[in-house]
Amino acid sequence: MEVKIGVQYAPREIVLESGQSAEEVESAVAEALSGKAQLLSLVDEHGRKVLVPADRLAYVEIGEPTTRKVGFSAL
Repeated sequence: MEVKIGVQYAPREIVLESGQSAEEVESAVAEALSGKAQLLSLVDEHGRKVLVPADRLAYVEIGEPTTRKVGFSAL
């Protein structure tokens, strides 16, 4: 699923494809915003870890899970 993270004082947003579920991403964001964690930590599909300081989060947009289409049929 696609996750977009807006960071304060940064001109561009962070966009990553995560293998985590929407509930896992939402709970990680909630922990960061509540003060339980100082960093928002997410893992993308390639196993890379993205760390964002919780006090710099502007917004987090959680997209729909994407399904990969295979084949050569017309859309």
